[in-house]
Amino acid sequence: MDKPTGAGGTPGGIPMFLIGFVMAVVGGYLLTSQVTVATGFWSFFGAHTFGLSLLPFIVGVALLFFDGRSRVGWLLLIAGVAIIAAGVLMNLRIYFEPTSLFNTLTMLFLLAGGIGLVARSLRSA
Repeated sequence: MDKPTGAGGTPGGIPMFLIGFVMAVVGGYLLTSQVTVATGFWSFFGAHTFGLSLLPFIVGVALLFFDGRSRVGWLLLIAGVAIIAAGVLMNLRIYFEPTSLFNTLTMLFLLAGGIGLVARSLRSA
């Protein structure tokens, strides 16, 4: 009878996986809690052009209400959603809040060490 093995077929891999997972989650949480996300004016195609970026979406929806199988309608709808999503992402501003070097090193140590332990626990013996 085969003896039970842990994660990745390694003996004792499950405790190492769980410790690494908890470390990675805590480090990731602490790191992301130091980040502020803000937004600014819409400027995808120029200053204040959010309304213009809605045109393909609106025309696509209108064409799909007229004919649900319209390829042009689906293309315009998907392109409109992609333009809107890209515009929102491009206008995000991400800032790392000031913190001490010790706190930053602790966060990075927990995150990188946890990912390393999870990867090590999944490696076969």
